[in-house]
Amino acid sequence: MSDTVDISEYCRAVETYLCQKNGGHLIRIVGPSFEQVCGWASRGVPLNVVFRGIDQYCERDHAKGTRRRPVRIEFCEADILDLFDGWRRAVGVVTLDEPHAEPQRKQGLASHIERAIARLTSLRAGGRRSPAFVEHVDRAVRELDLLEADAQRARGDRRSALIARLEAVDRRLADAATADVSPDDTARLRREAEAEIAPFAARMAPEARDAATEAAFVRLVREALGIPTLRF
Repeated sequence: MSDTVDISEYCRAVETYLCQKNGGHLIRIVGPSFEQVCGWASRGVPLNVVFRGIDQYCERDHAKGTRRRPVRIEFCEADILDLFDGWRRAVGVVTLDEPHAEPQRKQGLASHIERAIARLTSLRAGGRRSPAFVEHVDRAVRELDLLEADAQRARGDRRSALIARLEAVDRRLADAATADVSPDDTARLRREAEAEIAPFAARMAPEARDAATEAAFVRLVREALGIPTLRF
């Protein structure tokens, strides 16, 4: 268990958030659910990943219609661990007690690009960012439109070239996003990134720790601005 994580505070934060999502109905995290949440803390699952997992489960649950029972934290574990797996890949950290993950179904390149275009188009319509950033988003959408036309039929070297171009678009958009965030928000997100990496920092080389912290910061910027990951 990491010395940098206060387990009691972690569990209280999860309990409070779950209470809010249940409209004030308090679901105590005790017994098996307490052990479950302690396990997430021990593995270094960031609280904001836990919160997003709870959100994701609740959104899916609400979409079914009238909810008959409060959401318990156990119901959210699959979403939380799935998001944590994505977080680890994004920032480049591993856990010592890595469970065997079930193989994931691969999505097609064309469908990946199509979803990215839809999310960027929605972001562009939000009207909350600077004109310079909106222009970067417009440029990314235009480039993705061109890539999508080729992605369905591309094979071999042609497909590899499309994936490389997609990664280049992703880097440019991430750079534009970090430049568009205010100094205060930048400082706050960097502190959050450092806190996310802290449970793993002791067993990482300085260069790896710095790279992981920077990747966590960029991921938080993406999340704050609603930017999808374009890399395939």
